[in-house]
Amino acid sequence: MTPPDVTVITAVYNTMPYLTRCLTSLVEQTIGRDRLEVVAVDDGSTDGSGRELDRFARLYPGTVKVIHQPNSGGPAAPSNRGLEHATGRYVFFIGSDDYLGPEALERLVTAADRYDSDVVLGRTVGVNSRYIHQAVFARTEPDLDLFDSALPWSLSNTKLFRRDLIERHGLRYPEDMPVGSDQPFTIEACVRARRVSVLADYDYYYAVRRLNARNITYRSRHLERLRCAESLVEFVAGLVEAGKHRDAILLRHFTWEVAKLLENDFLAVERSVQEQVQAGVRVLVERYLTDEVRDQLPIQSRVRLGAARYGELDDLLAVIRQDAEEGIPPAVVDGDRWYAGYPGFRDPRLGMSDRWFEVTDRVADWIARLDTVSVSFLGNRTLAVTARSPRGDLPRLAAAVRLRAGEAVSADATVEADGTGALVRAHLPLARLLAGVAPGGERQVVRAEVEAFGTVGETALRGPARPVPQRTVQRRGGHLHVLTATTNHKGELVIAVAPLTPRRLLARLRRRLPLGGKK
Repeated sequence: MTPPDVTVITAVYNTMPYLTRCLTSLVEQTIGRDRLEVVAVDDGSTDGSGRELDRFARLYPGTVKVIHQPNSGGPAAPSNRGLEHATGRYVFFIGSDDYLGPEALERLVTAADRYDSDVVLGRTVGVNSRYIHQAVFARTEPDLDLFDSALPWSLSNTKLFRRDLIERHGLRYPEDMPVGSDQPFTIEACVRARRVSVLADYDYYYAVRRLNARNITYRSRHLERLRCAESLVEFVAGLVEAGKHRDAILLRHFTWEVAKLLENDFLAVERSVQEQVQAGVRVLVERYLTDEVRDQLPIQSRVRLGAARYGELDDLLAVIRQDAEEGIPPAVVDGDRWYAGYPGFRDPRLGMSDRWFEVTDRVADWIARLDTVSVSFLGNRTLAVTARSPRGDLPRLAAAVRLRAGEAVSADATVEADGTGALVRAHLPLARLLAGVAPGGERQVVRAEVEAFGTVGETALRGPARPVPQRTVQRRGGHLHVLTATTNHKGELVIAVAPLTPRRLLARLRRRLPLGGKK
């Protein structure tokens, strides 16, 4: 019997009703069910997901295979179990709450055969305002360099892999990682691959942000996330020798997985956990954060990682509080050099070099840092934003200031010094934001763009310290969309646009009302 061209593996745990759309998108692929195998591993679901899998297996007995097992605590074990049963020439992994474009698998397999690729990425888009890093999908690339591209910023396993590559190198998911277990698998596959390709010509993968649950990464505890960050960094260090190639991957991990441990929510963690997290971060920074990686980090992450390495816990907390509670730190100008005046700057007790604080090379980005003062929708057409800069000389330094939401929406801002700094005001038109919105919605960070010192800098606006989401409804064609101005987990001001659907209305009602109604 001829093996299928592709085996799709999905690890399933309590993803109803999203699971139905996921499975439907697979069995209706244009590649045809004779060239397709679906291996679904039910990891001890309790919400009916297992029964739904069995229903699809009965409907498509030659295509859908279902394996039931007790809950393992994460996607690694069921993914490995799926690999044990895969027979296709290629393997594709899909989240059981996500879905594929109808032609996705046919296009991916055709490209892999044409380019002789071991790994192929298809353009991924977010649904329900889920954020997806898009840089790697700027254009189709038959031969993508892992170490000289945006690929390290897109390390999820939602890709097509040649199964021979997987088995030849014994690639499997580390089952001791409850979060991020797909990254070591994906990184090693890309390192071992003869060729990695990216396709930007079609919406291949729809990554869904569930309306009834937050992403597991942000629900996981700090110590679990620390262990996973440690595992990732150590894995990369063992796989790639020290130098610019390792730095290209570790830049992503220090920017995301490690720096996220020290975001503003760190302030609310109990002190004993804070101490353990700082100790773990200190070791990672001492061992693997090179000067080259440090200098590419955003200033906020860079200073926090430096404080974790050189300072005591209270020094680290003071740096985080500066951003979270006190506002933008002052700029320190020394000759032609600019520095961020965070706690610890030139403190001999810490011994941190000026490079940890320097912003000279990105001074326009630094000047663009603004704190949001107020946000309000004017009718349903315009978002009025007022922000503050601590620099009273901003009107003199900046040749122009604009506020921007994504690529489509921008507005010139007025800047007025007021004695304690400067106020920046702009009205963002919303029609163009709706004109380009993805079918499942999207979330755009509001950014300040400043022309200064012959360059253009930009930085995300910090949201209000205690945000009250502002909402409006706008019609585009025959469809209604909800627009929400709020803050994300980083404290940045965002505009979320989502279609107003019955499912979304029901999810909102469930969040607001207890089961059985008000009591």
